[in-house]
Amino acid sequence: MTYRLLTSAAALALSAGVAQAEYSLTILHTNDFHARFEPISKYDSGCSAEDNEAGECFGGSARLVTAINDARQRSNNHILVDGGDQFQGTLFYTQYKGKLAAEMTNKMGYDAMTVGNHEFDDGPEVLRAFVDTVEFPVLMSNADVSQEPQLADAIQKSVVIERGGEKLGLVGLTPRDTDELASPGPNVIFTDPVEAVQAEVDRLTEEGIDKIIVLSHSGYGVDMDIAERTTGIDVIVGGHSNTLLGDMDRAAGVYPTMVGDTAIVQAYAYGKFLGELNVTFDDEGKIIEAVGAPIIMDHSVTEDDVTKERISEAAKPLDEIRNKVVASTEQAIEGNREVCRVQECPMGNLVADASLERVKDQGIDIAIVNSGGLRASIDSGEVTMGEVLTVLPFNNTLSTFQITGETLVEALENGVSQIEEVAGRFPQVAGMSFTVDPNAEPGSRVSEVMVGGEPVEMDKIYGAVSNNYVRNGGDGYKMFVEAQNAYDFGPDLADVTAEYLAENSPYQPYTDGRITVQE
Repeated sequence: MTYRLLTSAAALALSAGVAQAEYSLTILHTNDFHARFEPISKYDSGCSAEDNEAGECFGGSARLVTAINDARQRSNNHILVDGGDQFQGTLFYTQYKGKLAAEMTNKMGYDAMTVGNHEFDDGPEVLRAFVDTVEFPVLMSNADVSQEPQLADAIQKSVVIERGGEKLGLVGLTPRDTDELASPGPNVIFTDPVEAVQAEVDRLTEEGIDKIIVLSHSGYGVDMDIAERTTGIDVIVGGHSNTLLGDMDRAAGVYPTMVGDTAIVQAYAYGKFLGELNVTFDDEGKIIEAVGAPIIMDHSVTEDDVTKERISEAAKPLDEIRNKVVASTEQAIEGNREVCRVQECPMGNLVADASLERVKDQGIDIAIVNSGGLRASIDSGEVTMGEVLTVLPFNNTLSTFQITGETLVEALENGVSQIEEVAGRFPQVAGMSFTVDPNAEPGSRVSEVMVGGEPVEMDKIYGAVSNNYVRNGGDGYKMFVEAQNAYDFGPDLADVTAEYLAENSPYQPYTDGRITVQE
């Protein structure tokens, strides 16, 4: 496929020769907030009050409140939307589930959001409680929820809102593989995003709606594919891939990315940016101008005092747990998703090593850790339990089981099958090594698999450790569901990792070549 990517200057050129602006709209947007109510560090993990005062922190709900209010003052016609994954990521979610997210999104005045896969982490019941509490629609077009009592009358495919005298159609999308990524239960059936969104766009168009915005928790690549293969979508507000777009270092593309007549935006993650897209439509509902940028939530954005005080109050029950110092580290432990989802990384080695060390006397040979379970880096110096829980927030437990060498290779092939999509199934390992060729076809990318320094034997039985999510088929690891002698109720993975850090403090992060990625 060929995508037409326009810089802001090129987007401006779209408006050349237009006599008058028919309809202008500011779209403010966030995505993948993941319960980062407090400011975060440059590593996307916790940031101390001292560092925040020193101007070294980013994000947090108090900054977002200020930034959203300021952005609204700059525009006389605006909406605020979210690309999904408000849930999960810090102790705030562990403590409050969706309650604090609902409170803060209501306070900020969101107009709509889509369902992210992590909104299903605790099943339909917790999502339903969130939907019942928020004062805006929660959307998802590519899922059949009619057989799920908790959601059948709660989740809409799309909604029409009015702004500035015009009607806007908002459509939601969630990952098609959410049943592999979270816990939606057996009654929610996910469908093809292209077909689902086109059907909803067609329906809205028939109703006379000619300005359509898709809220898509599907990833930047999928969003470009959707834009290429559908008609009638004006803007896609993305999420899921934590993609930074704009004119700055590490940006994956321009803001907005234009695919045909569709403007695609995304604003990284964790509240570190507030997206601001200014769109002008002609009288037929076509975009004639689309410009903007993600605004960084750094120390230049003043924290709203009332919001800051509310978050501090909500944090009190968490402080004793997260402020406990468990170890120290000589250097920052790299856990960035852009690294850990495509190659061996120090955080992956730490968690895999800790898992294997805990159960190696039980006849366990190897550890497999899904990189999607690693949610942050840890900076150098003291390591608190709060930092460990930010890296490993899912309350997963160690699972031990037995598999053949053939199943192990199948699992590794699954793990690297979506490496080009930077997918969370990429395997970090211990007790073994392997080589991956990203350029080969999925299913034939893995070679040179070694266990304990010896070539893998396809019919030999190996003891394995992972987490209960992976062992039960999460992230595509369905080959583990029928594993022999499975036990899913071991200690909490965060506790295991914290104890390993303590035993090896001061910890020295490292990689040792256990995963070789061919050029």
